[in-house]
Amino acid sequence: MPTQIDVVLPCLDEAAALPGVLTALPPGYRAIVVDNGSRDGSPEVAARHGARVVHEPRRGYGAAVHAGLEAADGELVCVLDADGSFDPAELPALVAPVLDGTADLSVGRRRPVGAGVWPWHARAGTALVAALLRRRGVPLRDLSPIRVARRAALLDLGVADRAFGYPLELLIRAAAAGWRIHELDVTYAPRAAGTRSKVSGSVRGTLRATRDFAGVLRTVDGPR
Repeated sequence: MPTQIDVVLPCLDEAAALPGVLTALPPGYRAIVVDNGSRDGSPEVAARHGARVVHEPRRGYGAAVHAGLEAADGELVCVLDADGSFDPAELPALVAPVLDGTADLSVGRRRPVGAGVWPWHARAGTALVAALLRRRGVPLRDLSPIRVARRAALLDLGVADRAFGYPLELLIRAAAAGWRIHELDVTYAPRAAGTRSKVSGSVRGTLRATRDFAGVLRTVDGPR
């Protein structure tokens, strides 16, 4: 196993969640918190808990993730939301198939721990986009924001979207490149109190994400 695995955590006003997330990372997993314009002291909280902090002034999920990939230097890179909805202890299970060479990309399939964790509008939007992906040859049931791959390979894909469409473009490009994609069930819990989702936290956020997804589906070619 590599001596260090980098964990990129895109962050926008997640100060309330960061202590729990960062202290739960397994040994050998280094946090890179990419602050995307927080106003709640998230960068300072992250630094106090041992994370490397990167500042990305361009707003957008994809912009933050890409900045984290560029800042990372580990062979393997995990991407994990900083809101406390995922358990960092599950990262090694996602890392395993990439590390042993049976997968090029390992992604989580969210399994909510209870009713209300995943709002209906977000779940419905995800199901629709996942169905469209399967029609294009991408064998997934979710577009989860927890995933693992080799850093160099991720950068070589040339993902261009810097907004909510980033993970969708990543999956389409990976499938088109012949990547073996492994989907594993992961626990999906409520966000930490004091934080709010930029996508599923509101119908407006979900609509914005859907707009970005539609743009990617129109412009990015999938597997042939």
